[in-house]
Parts: sequence; structure tokens; C-alpha cells
Amino acid sequence: MQPRILIVYTGGTIGMTEDLSTGALVPFSFDHLMKNVPKIGRLGFNLDHVEMDPPIDSSNMNPACWARIASVIADRYEDFDGFVVLHGTDTMAYTASALSFMLSGLAKPVVLTGSQLPIGEIREDGTENLITALQIAAARTDAGEPMVQEVAISFGRHLWRGNRATKVSSTNFGAFQSFNYPPLADMDLHIVFRERPLREGRWRRRSPWTMRCRWCFCIPVSPRRCCGPSWNRRP
Repeated sequence: MQPRILIVYTGGTIGMTEDLSTGALVPFSFDHLMKNVPKIGRLGFNLDHVEMDPPIDSSNMNPACWARIASVIADRYEDFDGFVVLHGTDTMAYTASALSFMLSGLAKPVVLTGSQLPIGEIREDGTENLITALQIAAARTDAGEPMVQEVAISFGRHLWRGNRATKVSSTNFGAFQSFNYPPLADMDLHIVFRERPLREGRWRRRSPWTMRCRWCFCIPVSPRRCCGPSWNRRP
């Protein structure tokens, strides 16, 4: 049976092209994006897509956008085996972390990816990142269960836990890293999953639900350094 994967295209460098009149990068449609990656058809997956119209620059990503992405995944959760979110790199780690809490109880992969250079450039990383993310979203264990059952970032040669990753470079093809958790997988000649990091720290399984609130709250963790609204503290 062909894996059923939903691609959620939000925007970002991976879906941009150069405006020859100005030299600036401008977004284009998902169909145009797919035409530049014909190798995807060779995967043999059953693919569908949802795209934000217009595409969103990652610098404009906000909690309302997170809620839209989470709602798309939650509403179509039973229809697909995995989900790939195409996203700009600047705020990808923030979105991945937010989704990991908004989509609690996941038993399927939600893989975020993007690129440092647009697909269609002579040298670019978007094609490999997209194909690898699709393969990870479709990967199964010997028992037939999804290999990845959480929100993760697939970028360059590693797969990172979504709420443990951060962007460390704007020029390196390995733009993301985690300082407090090992990679979930390594991608070289083959995709090698690390079973122990994948297994540890997962949410206890339950029916998936979505928190669709558009508001974020900043809670101070130190009485001397308050990063949010003033709170009345007892002496």
C-alpha cells in the first residue's frame, strides 16, 4: 500500500524564485515547486497538499499561523500516514516547538523542512531536504508502525526533535542543531534512525487533539527577570 503523505506548504525559501527584473526572491505556487522536483514521482507515494495563500515569509509567522497549520493536520489526521510541512528556516524551530505542544498525542510523523537556497537554483539543498522529509514521513518499523511519531525537523544530514532544535547558521546546509538532545536520525548514504532517542521522551499516547488558541503567554521563571506582564507576588 502506498504511503499517504500530506504536504503543507507555508512558504519560505524552498518555494521561491528570483524575479529577473529586480533580483529579489519572490514566492511561487506549490505546483511550480513540484515541477522543479520531478524525482518525487519516483518515490511512489500517494501525495496531496495544502498551501497557504499567499505563502508566508517565515519572519511573518505567528501563533495564528501555527493554529492554521495545526488545524490542517488535526482535521486530516486520519486520512494520511504522515505530514511534511514546508517552512522558512528563520522561524522553523519556533513553529516545530509550538506544534509539538499543540498536537499532543501524535502517533504519526509531522516533519518540517525547508532550504537555504530555492529549488531551481543550480546549487541548492531544497530538493534533497524535501525528498528526505517525505521518506522519513513514510518510514515504518518492522511492525508496521510509523518510525517517527512526533514533530521533527529534517534538515541537511540530521533529523532533530522539534522542541529541541534551534537554527545555528544562515549559510550552512546543516542549519539546525540541538544542544540538549541527540539527532533522531542521520542522513548520509542511507537514513539511519536512532531508536533510543526516538523512543525516549515521547508523550504518552492518547487520542490526538489540537490546541487552537492563537494567544501565547510569557510566564516569568525568575523573580528578578520578568519577561512578561507584572504578576502580584506574595512576600
